[in-house]
Amino acid sequence: MNTKIDTAIAYYSKQGSKLLKTVNSKSNITADELIKLGEDMAIIEYKLTALEIAKES
Repeated sequence: MNTKIDTAIAYYSKQGSKLLKTVNSKSNITADELIKLGEDMAIIEYKLTALEIAKES
């Protein structure tokens, strides 16, 4: 079970890094884009938190 959780944590961590790189690389990001990327990042963070809790249990 921990192997699947570790794999999922690695996946979502990588997705979060991609989002951060996208935001940081754009010099002319619109407010709508920033809001959408922020919402996506929040979802990833919630999933990572849930996975970390599941890993501890």
